[in-house]
Amino acid sequence: LVKAANWLSHLEFDWQMPVSRSWLDTLSAHYALTRYDERGCGLSDWSIDDFSFDAWVRDLEAVVDAAGLDRFPLLGISQGGPVAIAYAVKHPEKVSHLILYGAYARGKFVRDPSPRARAEEEALIQLIELGWGQENPALRQLFTAMFMPGGSAQQQHWFNELQKMSTSAANAARFLREFASIDVQQLAQQVQAPTLIMHAREDSRIPFAEGQLLASLVPNARFVALESNNHMLLDSEPAWPVFFQALKAFIDTPTPMLGAVAGDDPASSFAVDSNPPAPSLDKTETILIVDDDPQIRELLAEYLSNNGYQILEADSGQTMRQQLATQTPALVLLDVRLPGEDGLDLTRYLRQHYDLGIIMVTGAGEVVDRIVGLEMGADDYVAKPFDLRELLARIKSVLRRARNPR
Repeated sequence: LVKAANWLSHLEFDWQMPVSRSWLDTLSAHYALTRYDERGCGLSDWSIDDFSFDAWVRDLEAVVDAAGLDRFPLLGISQGGPVAIAYAVKHPEKVSHLILYGAYARGKFVRDPSPRARAEEEALIQLIELGWGQENPALRQLFTAMFMPGGSAQQQHWFNELQKMSTSAANAARFLREFASIDVQQLAQQVQAPTLIMHAREDSRIPFAEGQLLASLVPNARFVALESNNHMLLDSEPAWPVFFQALKAFIDTPTPMLGAVAGDDPASSFAVDSNPPAPSLDKTETILIVDDDPQIRELLAEYLSNNGYQILEADSGQTMRQQLATQTPALVLLDVRLPGEDGLDLTRYLRQHYDLGIIMVTGAGEVVDRIVGLEMGADDYVAKPFDLRELLARIKSVLRRARNPR
């Protein structure tokens, strides 16, 4: 696993700081982790003229070449995400999986070019530059609060110290101005590697909407929303295991299995039995099918109604809520890939507000969806392509468990 450099870092001090130590311990427990301090930062040379985005990409190329790596998963965190994207586009043969957390396609100056937004960012940069090297951490604390507002006093103290250790005040200002100018919106659309994007919903440094935008740009990217307000995840919060389970499931899935099923012929997503089994005895139970593809809804509705179930249909989260307002079904059959609110968000909503069964429908290679969906409260899943008899058996199993809880 190669981690594109992201500021702040210090190859030695990172091991002393509890927050970054947790990241390093967890990643290196499963993978041979290659990481480096970017130019102007940590143990790398601080006296550098070229602080450009292209230089950061060249540095990643140099590290990979020096390590003699042929093909590997690439992790990009924060502004390391755009660098990882640029590398993946330039070297598609080398990147087996692309994982992005807290990343973005456009920096602050790009997403809001107004004079007011630029003035606000410049004011922050000037404050940081003034307080960076001082013994009193008051001004550095402003920056720390953006990275980990949920951190303990001890965790924030260590992050304050990392700022001072990682680079000079002048370099900090140069970094921040360059980060704000990043724009990889066009490059993101050229990524070929299977891509997993994760972002904290209440990220105080990089808005959640920027993670969603990035996911919309990268072809066939999977997006996982994390329940956190920290730009730098902490090992004490619930989002921590979700992040690492999703990352590990994604990396450990062979790349030929990964990829979108969107656009496939709906009929090819199902193995249809021409001799269906006898109708179910659960004739009074209702199933709500939530899928934006009318052909798939029609196919499922016909098959399940022939097996004795009453059927409701919805093509989005909005129409699902409308159906639920009139009748509560025994089970929801929920496609993960929906426009707007995806199936994972809707799974969370259903589990919080209703007592019913939930079966997710995922693509063949969407292992991350299955793990995260089950974590959020789904009872079961089926992966396309599937035999309709298997689906029926899983529906019966979920309903049987609901009727006879242990």
